[in-house]
This record gives sequence, structure tokens and C-alpha cells, in this order.
Amino acid sequence: MNIDDYLGRKEMNNNIGNIDKINIFCRILIKALRGCYKRFFLKEVHGILLIGKKVQISHGKHISCGKNVKIEDYSEIHGLCSEGLTFGDYVTISRGVMIRPSSYYGGDYGIGLTMGEHSSIGPYGYIGCSGKITIGKNVMFGPKCSLFAENHKFADKNRTIKSQGVQKKGIKIEDDCWIGSNVTILDGVTIGKHSIIGANSLITKDIPPRSIVIDKRNKEIRRR
Repeated sequence: MNIDDYLGRKEMNNNIGNIDKINIFCRILIKALRGCYKRFFLKEVHGILLIGKKVQISHGKHISCGKNVKIEDYSEIHGLCSEGLTFGDYVTISRGVMIRPSSYYGGDYGIGLTMGEHSSIGPYGYIGCSGKITIGKNVMFGPKCSLFAENHKFADKNRTIKSQGVQKKGIKIEDDCWIGSNVTILDGVTIGKHSIIGANSLITKDIPPRSIVIDKRNKEIRRR
């Protein structure tokens, strides 16, 4: 049993002592045992599934996982949607992440989420995939990022905003992007491959490939 394989094919640091390695291995084993139980409630699972403590997964028959997917403590994943949730190989859903394509009670039926291999959502992120969200390979999200793949309609002044429903253009984040902490990405946005989005940025329009964005006005400071 290779512990490095559980960690996403990253070699463990040589400075880590044997006692700490045993501690890490025991924690991985506990998560793997939880995954052995949870996999029976999911649509499809390939390889090892690691599940942290107090993870909530609902409508699991809409959820597919590749090899060695990790879902950390206190995450909440709601699977009810038309196209389901698909997590590629070595995807990590960090502590406290919430993924919601639809309401808990069957209303506002959403589309879903696809994440490519080796991508990760940072701690306490929110993924509102009512519209389709597609995340490519090797995409990294920092803590507390939010994605909202829908917008409320409000053109009719004689009706409440709530009664006018929403539009769903979707969000696409291409391969090899780094999204800093507390970034908010709104509906209709595509972020091109190899881009970097600085912390606390608000992204409301498309970002070209190989861009570096470091403020809330989507200003392109320089190219990679």
C-alpha cells in the first residue's frame, strides 16, 4: 500500500519522521474506510475514495468519482442536478466546501459540475453550479472562493425579483489556473488556461489565457 499514491502521486517530504508518517497513514486509512462505505451510494467510483469526518453527501447517484478523490472534513455535496457532478482522478474537495446545483427541496433544478484531474477546491469554498460549471485539469483554488453560475432576472419592475427566476450561462475555468483566496467568479465567465487570479478579485468578464489579474476590476496587469 503506497501512501504517496493516496496523496495524489506527490512524494512525501523526506524531513517527515516515521511517527508522523504513521499518523498520516492512519488518518488516510480511516478516510479510506469511510470511502468504502460511501461509494455504494454514489453513481460511479474508480479507485480509492477518501472521505473526511462529518461529510454530507446527498443524491449520490448523480455523483461520479475518478481515482483517489479526496473529500475533506465537513464538506457538503448536493448531487441533485440534470448533468450530475463529475470529479476526475486525484481531485481534492477541501474542508468545509459546499457544492450546490439545486435547492435542498427539489426546486431550482440545476445543471451540475465537472472537475478535471488533479484539480482542487480550497477550504470553505462555495460552488453554486445551478448553471454548468466546468473546471479543467490542474486548477487550484485558494480558501473561500465562490462561484455563482446563475444571475437573477430583474427587468420587470412590476414583479418581485424572486418571481422572475434566473438565467444560467455557466462558468468555465480552463486547465492550469491558480485562483487565489476569496476570489468571486460570476455567471458567464470563462478563464483561459494558464491564468492566475489574485486574492479578493471579483471576476465578471472573460479572462484571456496566460493572464495575471490582481484587482477587483479584472485589470490585466501583465501576461505570463
